[in-house]
Amino acid sequence: MPVPRPPAFVFDLFDTLVPLEPLEWRLREAGVPRVLMRRWWDHLLRDGFALAAVGRSAPFRQVARNALADITGHQVAGAAADAVVDALAELEPRPDAAEALRAARTGRARVVVLDNADAATVRALLERGGCAGLVDEVVEAGSAGAWKPAPAPYLAAVEAGRSPAARTALVTAHAWDVHGAKAAGLVTSWTSHLERRYPEVFSSPDASGASPPEAVEAVWPGQANLSAT
Repeated sequence: MPVPRPPAFVFDLFDTLVPLEPLEWRLREAGVPRVLMRRWWDHLLRDGFALAAVGRSAPFRQVARNALADITGHQVAGAAADAVVDALAELEPRPDAAEALRAARTGRARVVVLDNADAATVRALLERGGCAGLVDEVVEAGSAGAWKPAPAPYLAAVEAGRSPAARTALVTAHAWDVHGAKAAGLVTSWTSHLERRYPEVFSSPDASGASPPEAVEAVWPGQANLSAT
């Protein structure tokens, strides 16, 4: 008897379902070179990871604004910084984002979005992108006390998915996210569209694909028509 697909899927949002590149133009409007967009995002993740390493957290907007000030020598602050952070909710999902979410729902699986960004931003983006109806619940990592890749956010997503960790699959474009989820006991599937090659220093994903829909289908392939149990 083949094993059915997981009854719960957890999706990372930014870089997995939603590309960040359009933010380059908002940074340019704020007087910041577009090439600094990735540096800003990496910087804010670094600060969130550092807080998580000592069991702490901070509001996403605060971390994002501070990181933006740091990389611009505090030239972008106040309303200009708010405009950049607010623009996250105005981004568009990948063309195949809805396809990935629908594929995950096959067999009546619950779908959860787990991101380090604040839940209000995530919900606004999903609603604007027409994907809100495909998501059962949004979990803000910081609400669990620490950002990913600390264990607590993944376990909070597992609870939201209403299935055991071993029957909950995380889909993400980040190898560090795979590493954290596996340590928390989840099944993992990595989409290679962002990083291309999987770093050897992290735990290997259980499945992978070239895009989010392929990463979903790679989890127990061929079981798409089986009901979740």
